[in-house]
Amino acid sequence: MKVGGSVIAIFAFIGLIVILNALYTVHETNQVIITQFGRPVGDPINMAGLKTRIPFIQKINRIEKRILEWDGRSSKMPTKDKLYIAVDTFARWRIVDPLTFFRRLRDERRAQSPLEDILGSETRNAVARHNLIEIIRTNKEREPLRDESLEEDNIVIGQLLPIKKGRIAVEDEIVEAAAVKLLDFGIELLDVRFKRINYNESVRKKIYDRMISERQQIAARFRSEGEGEAARILGNKEKDVLEITSTAYKTIQEIKGKADAKATEIYAAAYNQSSESIALYDFVKTLETYREIVDEDTTLLLSTKSDLFRLLKNIDAP
Repeated sequence: MKVGGSVIAIFAFIGLIVILNALYTVHETNQVIITQFGRPVGDPINMAGLKTRIPFIQKINRIEKRILEWDGRSSKMPTKDKLYIAVDTFARWRIVDPLTFFRRLRDERRAQSPLEDILGSETRNAVARHNLIEIIRTNKEREPLRDESLEEDNIVIGQLLPIKKGRIAVEDEIVEAAAVKLLDFGIELLDVRFKRINYNESVRKKIYDRMISERQQIAARFRSEGEGEAARILGNKEKDVLEITSTAYKTIQEIKGKADAKATEIYAAAYNQSSESIALYDFVKTLETYREIVDEDTTLLLSTKSDLFRLLKNIDAP
């Protein structure tokens, strides 16, 4: 009885192992390929739940059902206008034909190689078919950026090249061309986008030179306007100074004229009262004249009929 109980227990344990090995679960995020001796058996299992298989003979191969990512390596490539740029791209994809995917690639790690080859090749082809501005700009609708200081003047800094498509359309071209090739691997390509576009050193130098040229043109305009404004201010200043000086001189002359007229009037009123006052006035004015024109180093040559000599001639007279 002990031996029989042990045998039953052994068979029960073996049966439990067989049952556990025959049962498996499929998650909502997975799809399963059953292989037997390395070859796929039956159709892919996409529905989640508890499933069965032949234990120990059939193997479960889980394949991701969710959207997967591909992050490409940055690579240098030429544009249509012969300018080299470094393009870094990324993509989103998913497995829509798990049986084909399993037969050709087996797992996601091996899928990176055809993704790299196909997406990289189509990216280079798309970039080579378009000018740099098509790759840089998001779409073809754009308005040139202009400095506000240039709005008043019709200054042409540079002509913008026409854009026929734009970066979004170029990315769509890559998706359209690569999606057909990736379907052969059971892969559906959902989207491709440029993550980063770096200018080559020569391209960067041209862009910097253009920026410098624009700034220099704006600076030259500012300097020209400043010089013109300075000349206008200086001209107005000279005009105002001359006007003020002229007005002041006119006012001074009017005041002096009025003062001289008043002084003459006072002198006339003071000295024209009698013959003695007139003689005194003549005598005082003559002395003032002597004081202004004669000093220690002055030599005078006067005629005896001169009015200046008249007082000197009679200096000893009573």
